[in-house]
Amino acid sequence: MSTTAQKPSGIEPRVLESPNADASELGISGLSIDRSLEKKLLWKLDLRVIPALWFLFAVSFMDRSSIGNAKIAGMPESLHMKKNQYNIAVTIFTVAYVVFGVPANLISKKFGPRMLAVYMFAWGLCTLGQGLTRTVSGLIACRFLMGMFEAGFVPGCAYLIGCYYKRNEFLRRYAIFFTANTAASAFNGLLASLLAKMGGVGGYEPWRWIFIMEAIITVVVSSVSFWIIVPFPENANFLSEEEKKLLMARIEEDGGSVRNDNISFRRVLPMIADWKIWNCVIAYMAAEETASSLVAFQPTILRDLGWTATSAQVHTIPVYATALVFTLACAWMSDYLQHRYSFTLFGAVLIVIGWSIELAQVSAPGVRYMGMFFVTSGSFIMMSTIVVWLCVNLGKGVKRSVAMGLLTGFGNCGAFVSGNVFITDQAPHYPVGFGVGLAFGIVGGIAVTVYYFYLRNENRRRDKMQTSASGKTYTREELEHMQDLGDAHPNFRFQM
Repeated sequence: MSTTAQKPSGIEPRVLESPNADASELGISGLSIDRSLEKKLLWKLDLRVIPALWFLFAVSFMDRSSIGNAKIAGMPESLHMKKNQYNIAVTIFTVAYVVFGVPANLISKKFGPRMLAVYMFAWGLCTLGQGLTRTVSGLIACRFLMGMFEAGFVPGCAYLIGCYYKRNEFLRRYAIFFTANTAASAFNGLLASLLAKMGGVGGYEPWRWIFIMEAIITVVVSSVSFWIIVPFPENANFLSEEEKKLLMARIEEDGGSVRNDNISFRRVLPMIADWKIWNCVIAYMAAEETASSLVAFQPTILRDLGWTATSAQVHTIPVYATALVFTLACAWMSDYLQHRYSFTLFGAVLIVIGWSIELAQVSAPGVRYMGMFFVTSGSFIMMSTIVVWLCVNLGKGVKRSVAMGLLTGFGNCGAFVSGNVFITDQAPHYPVGFGVGLAFGIVGGIAVTVYYFYLRNENRRRDKMQTSASGKTYTREELEHMQDLGDAHPNFRFQM
C-alpha cells in the first residue's frame, strides 16, 4: 500500500502506514477523525462539488465539439472553406489552449473557483460568434478566443476536486466529472441533429443554429453557476463548522497541508522544470490526439462509412456511452486497488487496437465502427487516469495547479496533430490520420511505463534512505522547510 507525505511530528521523520490513522498522529491539535461523520461529509461533498462541475464540463465539451457537427451540417460550403481551412480552425483553438493553460489556471488559483464561471461566460460569447460569423477568418478568431478562455477550465476543475478529496478517493470523483465529456459527446450528436432541423429559421443555415443554441445554453448556465461553484476548502461556507474542521483534518491526514502557498515566478519555475510532469504530458498528449480526432472527425469518419449526416450523428451515441461505462469501471477499480499504471496502460492498448482496425481498411463498415469503440474508450480511460495519477503524486498547492495547467495545456498539443493528419483528399481511408493515432498510442504506453518504473524505484530509494536515517534529529527550521517540500518530502511515497 502506498503511503503519503505526512506532517512531521516530533523530530524523527516517519511513514504513516495506516490510511485510517487519526489526525492526532498528524499533529492537528489532538483532533481525531470520526469515520461515521466522515462518511456523511463525503456524501455532502459528492452532492455539492461534483454534480455542478460535471454539468459545466458537459456544456463545455458540447461547445468544443460542436464544430465537428457543424462541419457535416454545411459550414464549409456556407463559409466557402478551401483545402484545409477547417483544420486550421480546429488547430487554432489548441494554440490558445496551450499558451494560456498555466496562466489561466494560476488565475483561478489566485482569485478562486468562480473564475471558472467567468471563463465559461466568455467562451459562450465566442461560441455565439462562431454561429454569426460570415467569414473563415471570423471563425478562426472566435476559435482562438474560445481556446484562451477554455484553457483554465478543465485543469481548474481538476485542481478544485483534488482539494476536497484524498488520494484514494480522487480518481472515482474525477472520472465521474470526466465522463461529462463522453455524455456530452453522445448527447451532442443527437442535439446537433435536432438543431440542424432549425435551418431556415431567422434566415440562418442549420449549422449556425448548432452554435447559436449551444451559446445561449452556455451563457445561461455560466450565469447561474457563478453562485453555485464551491469555494476552496478553507472557505467552504456550505459546510457546518464541525464538517469544515473534519474536512481540513482529512486534508492534513492526506499530506495536503500547504503552509507557504504564495504564487511567484521563483517558486513556479522549478515546478515547471520537473521532468515527471512532462513525461505525463507526453502520455496525456498521446490520448488527447485520439480524443481530439474523435471530436473533430468522428462524425465525418462515420458518414464516410455510408451513413447519412443525421445517422452518423446518432451512431456516435453508443460509442460514447460505452466509453463512459468503461471509464467509470476502471476508475472505481483503480481507486479500490490504489493502483494507476495498469489501467493507464490498458487505455493505451485499446487505442492501439482501435486505430489498427481502422488502418487495416476492413471493408465491412461494422468492423470499422467497432474500432471507434476501442479508440474512444481507450482515450478517455487514459486521459482521466493520467490526470489523477499525476495529481496524487504531487504536493497540493501551487505545484499541483501548475502541473494541471501544463498537463492539460501542453497535453492538448495532441490536437495540433489530429487537426492536420485527417486530410480531406484521403477520405474515407485516412491512412495518415489512423497511422499517426496508432503511433501516438504506442508512445503513450511507453511514457506511462517509464513513469511507473521511475516511481517504483524512487519509493524503494526513499525507503532505504529513511531506514538509514532512523533516529536522526532535525532542527525546527529544517522541519519547517521539509513541510513545504511536497512530493520531495522524504516521507512522501508515490502512488503507482
